[in-house]
Amino acid sequence: MQSVPFFVALALGSASLGYFLGRGAVPSATPAAVDYKHANEPASENPRVNEDRGDSDESDAEADGDLDRIQPEPAEECKLVLVVRSDLDMSTGKVAAQCAHATLACYKALSRTNPSLLRHWERTGQTKVALRCDSEDEMLLLQAQAQSLNICARSIQDAGRTQIAAGSRTVLGIGPAPVRLVNQITGMLRLL
Repeated sequence: MQSVPFFVALALGSASLGYFLGRGAVPSATPAAVDYKHANEPASENPRVNEDRGDSDESDAEADGDLDRIQPEPAEECKLVLVVRSDLDMSTGKVAAQCAHATLACYKALSRTNPSLLRHWERTGQTKVALRCDSEDEMLLLQAQAQSLNICARSIQDAGRTQIAAGSRTVLGIGPAPVRLVNQITGMLRLL
């Protein structure tokens, strides 16, 4: 049996490849086909939301603070951390899908607010680390800490069509940001 980190890495690689391949795709094949304005409504009220709500609403952007304030030094390493809730007992496939959504949500947020930080992260290897937390409360605390440091933080809420209750926060993406800042928030968490 394969390990969870293998599937997470596979999903993240697939998501990255899909993003870059999709940049030249026809508009109907892009994420714009999903109605993100109503992404936090229950699925029955919004049939255009996909199974795994893969984007954050405007309130996340307001809570982030000034994402464009972070400017890393030229040789400074950056990373994206994906914090997975271990109390939900998600299958490896579910974890992989949720991590891919969190990665894309963070990428999209920074592409609008701080593209130079995003390019720096891409040039320095696109480091991604999967960690675990024990509860939604812990995840929300981590998100608030990241936002207080002007670091992008996007939590993914599940639509509830498969394994997880609707609205459950499954994965939190933190970054990409300088390692020194991200470690202030996630340095005490264990690897997934």
